[in-house]
Amino acid sequence: MYVTGHHQLTDERLIERLWQLYDLSYGEVEASSPSHEMLFRDEFDTAVRDATNRLWVLWDDSAPVAMLLIATDIGSTRYLSRAYFEQRYAEHMRRGAVHYIMWLVVHPSAMAKGAIVRLGREVAQREAADGALVVFDAPELHQPGVSGGFAEMMSRLAKAFVGPSPVVHLGTQHYFAVDFAPAASEPADADETRPLQRPLAQQL
Repeated sequence: MYVTGHHQLTDERLIERLWQLYDLSYGEVEASSPSHEMLFRDEFDTAVRDATNRLWVLWDDSAPVAMLLIATDIGSTRYLSRAYFEQRYAEHMRRGAVHYIMWLVVHPSAMAKGAIVRLGREVAQREAADGALVVFDAPELHQPGVSGGFAEMMSRLAKAFVGPSPVVHLGTQHYFAVDFAPAASEPADADETRPLQRPLAQQL
C-alpha cells in the first residue's frame, strides 16, 4: 500500500473513482445516524477541486481503498464557526492553522489492513509541521462518548507519529424529536381546542 497527496484535483476519472469509494464507505453511517453525514455529489466535487483542501489517498495496487480530506481554510466549509475559533484559538487562526477533517473513509475490505494507521502517519506529520489545530467530529457510531472511540484513536496516532498531542473535547450536539403521531390519533379535549383568548406572545 502507498499514499498519494493531491491538491485541486482536475482528473475527472480519478474524481469518479474517489466518489465511488466515498459513497460505498458511508453506507453504514448513513443508516446509523440521524444526521446526513455524507456530502452530496456536487459538494464532494467542489471539495476535491478546492485549492485550499488537502486530499490524501491510500492505494492498494491500483485501487483507492481509503482517503482523508482536510480543509485548511475553515471559512470555505459550512461546518465550523469562524467566530468560535477566533475567540478560543486566535493565534492558530492568525496563522491559518485551524484545519478541519472533512472526511475519512475506508473501504470495508481495507479496515483490517491498517489503512487508518497508514493514512494517519502521513497526515499527522504534515499537520504537525504546520503546528495546526486539527478539528474533527464523529457520529455516535464511532464516538459513543467523550472518551474512547475515534478521539482515542486520533490521540494514539498523534502520539505514535508526532509526540504527545492533547485531544480536546470542544462540544456535543444531540438530536431530539417530538412525535406528534400519538396525539393526533386521540380526540382533543374541548378546553384544548378553544381559541386562544390572548396573543400567543403574551401567553409565553
